[in-house]
Amino acid sequence: MNNIEKETIIKEVRKMLISNIETKNISSSNRFFKKGEAPKVHGVKMAEVNKIAKEVFEQIKECPKQTIFEMCEELWKSGYFEEAIIACHWAELLYKKYELSDFAIFEYWLNNYVNNWGDCDTLCNHTIGSFVMMYPEYVSKLKEWAKSPNRWMRRGSAVTLIIPARKGLFLGDILEIADILLLDKDDLVQKGYGWMLKAASLSEKTAKGKEMKDEIRKKHLEAVFNYVIKNKSIMPRTALRYAIEKMPVDLKAEAMKK
Repeated sequence: MNNIEKETIIKEVRKMLISNIETKNISSSNRFFKKGEAPKVHGVKMAEVNKIAKEVFEQIKECPKQTIFEMCEELWKSGYFEEAIIACHWAELLYKKYELSDFAIFEYWLNNYVNNWGDCDTLCNHTIGSFVMMYPEYVSKLKEWAKSPNRWMRRGSAVTLIIPARKGLFLGDILEIADILLLDKDDLVQKGYGWMLKAASLSEKTAKGKEMKDEIRKKHLEAVFNYVIKNKSIMPRTALRYAIEKMPVDLKAEAMKK
């Protein structure tokens, strides 16, 4: 696929988005973001955005991975929320082809293009989350992100591990990242690592028999609960509430005691 063909695909995506604009969605999308932090939007419903992503991907799925990543880059550059979401979906659909060198691409997108929690979570939960499950040695890079001045890198260090945490993976690394982010003053980072801890407290590995699953779940719940109790005197209330949200009532009550 040459540059003209790539430009044609990008134009097609934008034409499809524009044809599905609903003016009311432009203002209604703002309610999900704090004042001054709402992304630039076309005004297309997310269900329609997802549909467009899948339809166009069918046209390009046989292209080399690098070519698709280049088109993703063009979508990211626009600054539009819907185009970024499509880029995330395309990258996620290529997960079977991920290679070690792809991490640098995903990291670049997160550091240079992400400017809201929606883009951050879509990219990190799925694309980068899938990557680190395939290449677990890259979890160490997330610990570097947790120290970044970029709030989205810091949130990304936590939300990348949401799905792995639900699968019972990386418990030790999750607690390490929580330690790094523990006193972060950014509420979106606090919510991110609180969410990560919550996911870890609910985790279960694929195992034979309910008893084994319950044993794993109990172990992870206990580890997260102990972490919260140990740090609750200094942990921001926002992070704490997120972390304990799905815990049994008695544990939640204990964690909320002053």
